[in-house]
Amino acid sequence: MKRTNVAKLAAALAAVLMFSASVSWGKFVNPKAWIPPKANHVRMSGGEATAPLPLPATPMRRSEHHRKPAPPALIGMLDLNVISGHRVVNYPTETIDIETLMNWTNVELGQHYRYVQVDPMRFSYSPTQLPVLYITGWTPLPKFSEAVMERLRGYVMAGGTILANSSCGRPAFNKSFAEFEHQLFPNRPLAPLPLDDPMFHCLNHIKWMRVREGTGPWKKIPAYLDAMYLGCRAAIIFSPVDMSWGWNAAQKPIKGGTLYAQHDALRLGANILTYVLANYRYARAFQIQKIYQQSRIATRDQLVFAQVVNNGDWNPTPHGLPNLLKFIDQKTTLSVQFKRVKVTLDSAKVGQYPILFMTGLRNFSWTPQQVQNLHNYLHAGGLLLADDAMGSGAFDQAFRKEIALVLPHHKMHMLPLSSPIYHDVFNLQHVNYSPVVATADPGLHTPVLQAIMIDGTPVVVYSRISLSNGWEELPNPYAKAYGTNSSLELGTNILVYATTH
Repeated sequence: MKRTNVAKLAAALAAVLMFSASVSWGKFVNPKAWIPPKANHVRMSGGEATAPLPLPATPMRRSEHHRKPAPPALIGMLDLNVISGHRVVNYPTETIDIETLMNWTNVELGQHYRYVQVDPMRFSYSPTQLPVLYITGWTPLPKFSEAVMERLRGYVMAGGTILANSSCGRPAFNKSFAEFEHQLFPNRPLAPLPLDDPMFHCLNHIKWMRVREGTGPWKKIPAYLDAMYLGCRAAIIFSPVDMSWGWNAAQKPIKGGTLYAQHDALRLGANILTYVLANYRYARAFQIQKIYQQSRIATRDQLVFAQVVNNGDWNPTPHGLPNLLKFIDQKTTLSVQFKRVKVTLDSAKVGQYPILFMTGLRNFSWTPQQVQNLHNYLHAGGLLLADDAMGSGAFDQAFRKEIALVLPHHKMHMLPLSSPIYHDVFNLQHVNYSPVVATADPGLHTPVLQAIMIDGTPVVVYSRISLSNGWEELPNPYAKAYGTNSSLELGTNILVYATTH
């Protein structure tokens, strides 16, 4: 997505959300809060045995006779009355939305999941027990104890997902949730999901959402969710507009509320849960840190290359380079050892590294000084290898814009199949792609790297289809990427070419 489109999307949403903040209705009363749950849901604590998810398996049968086993739990709704370690006096919340979403999604997916109430002081915080924790409210969140914050952080890092919905789109809750997320992951901010994100297309193709401000007319805005990425998945998902799964705002508007149309919200909610389930194996595998031991060994023949840190999601595939380095060590006869360091483009150390690697998921930008430093680096003989970590349109647009500022008189072109980069170690006339790419373009079997040349030598090599996702060897279901072997072989050829030419 172009940055101008992101700005328009954010501006449209801001205009909608200002309604609730600017209109005074006195003390806000949420009518959804007075609808009791349809049934008494069992609280989830650390000792219950349920089947691993997301497999649609039947849980272990309880000891009670003549009782059908409960369906597997997919979502746990946090009881915010005990979140700080002691009971809060009646933190206002409601269950009507999550009940309706679960019923709708079960029909859409042909599955039979349930939600449970979660006691945050007793829950195991294991994603194998509950893949999703749900938070909702319309007043500021209570203060989370340090113990609960640490457990929530570990839960997300281990593969769990936090889903938050602003009941009635109230600004007080929105502000407090943004603060909560920042405290949980200070270096991983919430940001809008681009419209080409798989969350908007994995089950239903969603581009627009109808939204209503109080009793006003319906407006159509681009689909909007905020997310915090961990690796290449959205690990915290937040809707600042009420996804009114259980409330028909067309028939019963809420004064002082900002709500999506129920049908649109249900389709989006089903997408969110589909996305979480599809990413479950990836999320669980991502927590395992892979370390390339050779990178710790200092030798005279060591080649150090740097990964560029920028103001976007600069390291979404942290396992990729260690795997690639190990592959090069095993498959080539190079006596050179590789080591990776981090560097910003405004650092004086940039010129020390013969190879710069960068990747990302979202928009980013370089300062004028960084643009000049990279310009000097490339004209001095350095190589920039850039990789679109998920095949994201947002990163692609940003990279093309920024690199055009760096090298305004040089164009990026497709590398011909005769390029030595395709023949240096491995002969790569034919490559494999991830299922997403293969399905979209079944006739594509050749590599499609692009490059910027100076005096006949590539100084920028760019992969619009992800290399680093293939290097990671993780089950990422939505990656627009090369297959694992092809990505490792292409990466090897690029680095070997850079060290020998």
